Amino acid sequence: MGPGSVRARTTLAATAVVAAALVAAGVAVVLLLRAGLTGRAGLQAEVTAREVASRIASGTPYDRLDLPDAEDHPVQVVDAAGRVRAAGSDLRSLDGVARPPAEPADNGDDDDDDETRPGQVSSKVRMSTGTADVDGDTTGQRFAALEVTAPSGETLTVYAGAPLDAQREAVGTVTRTMLVGLPLLLLVVAAVTWLVTRRALRPVAAIRAELAEITAAGDLARRVPVPRSKDEVAALAATTNTTLAALERSVARQRDFVADASHELRSPIASLRTELEVAQAHPELLDVDGLAAEVVRLQHLAADLLLLARLDAGDRPAEPRPVDLADLVREEAGRRPGVAAVVEASPQVAGSRGQLARVLGNLLDNAVRHADRYVRVELSESGGTAVIRVTDDGPGVPPADRERIFERFVRLDAARGRDDGGAGLGLPIARDLVEAHGGTLAAGAAPGGGALLEARLPTTRRTA
Repeated sequence: MGPGSVRARTTLAATAVVAAALVAAGVAVVLLLRAGLTGRAGLQAEVTAREVASRIASGTPYDRLDLPDAEDHPVQVVDAAGRVRAAGSDLRSLDGVARPPAEPADNGDDDDDDETRPGQVSSKVRMSTGTADVDGDTTGQRFAALEVTAPSGETLTVYAGAPLDAQREAVGTVTRTMLVGLPLLLLVVAAVTWLVTRRALRPVAAIRAELAEITAAGDLARRVPVPRSKDEVAALAATTNTTLAALERSVARQRDFVADASHELRSPIASLRTELEVAQAHPELLDVDGLAAEVVRLQHLAADLLLLARLDAGDRPAEPRPVDLADLVREEAGRRPGVAAVVEASPQVAGSRGQLARVLGNLLDNAVRHADRYVRVELSESGGTAVIRVTDDGPGVPPADRERIFERFVRLDAARGRDDGGAGLGLPIARDLVEAHGGTLAAGAAPGGGALLEARLPTTRRTA
């Protein structure tokens, strides 16, 4: 299976998506963990600073302040001049603490809400991250700086820290775990995706193999296997079988067409050959009119076969033009004596005038061939559809044969004795041409007996 296969591309895409999601989730987890642990350390530092500040505000002397162990919570009390008044045991220095801002110049503003009064602790806490040197050992700390005013009126700043070693260790552990687990998880995702895709595409491989065998054997009666799952692959297999069935019918129709065409062409060619051989042996018996009639019949049959072949190939009017059906009906009816034309509307359709004239001519010729006394053609319009009805007073078409008459080379038994050289292609050609123009052609029974052929064509707006 090459790198460009569906399985490979699907596996790579799924792995890449999962990798991106895991990296984003991992970064978010690390950042949230770091922020949470840092906030927890800051809260511990603030609690320690407020405890010490509360003692100072209550008047406890500096040397009697009970400061926590510097290794756990380094504490330092500094006055406004920067002198250290109290510090935890073994605490040498603090680096990175938030120093109080410089006193602003007196501008006469009476707003002193931010100032602390004697015996009070400021509500504002300044947080920072730095280091503490405890007996020569430097550790990372989260500092809280809090101002307090002693009962004597002296303002002091209490700096209290909370170690960040646990936070850094936890973040490091989580990061290392993710770096180890992420590749393993991606390998699992890639393997599962590869196996699932292989199983999902197994029916596709079976379909491809069966199609290859059908192509090699040329047996269109075979069908590809349809999986039991109701998914897209099953739909593909069902559509493929439908296509194969349509192709089988098309090939069978083509074979029947070729066989029927060969049979129909054999008769006029054999007749021509017989007459020519007789004329060769007995020139005085040469029937020129008969030969001309056979040649014309052969010419018409060849033209019909060519037209059917073009229609089967999907030939449609290249540039449809508006066609006035009223003029066309009057013109085609006038060419045939005894045909009555009733025009109730003047609809226009888009298409080929020559092809539509061929449709109307075939319908009228069929009706004239089977009529006893009269043929009638009616043109009307209903709901944006042009309706052409051709009726005659002949024997009509039995209901069971009203679809068969549109099959190629089909001639009813009664018609075989009456047809004057017909090959059974007139009505099939008419239906194909009507359908090529987006319409329908159907057979029925005339109100007064006889046959009814009704063509319906979509109309277009008449242009000025």
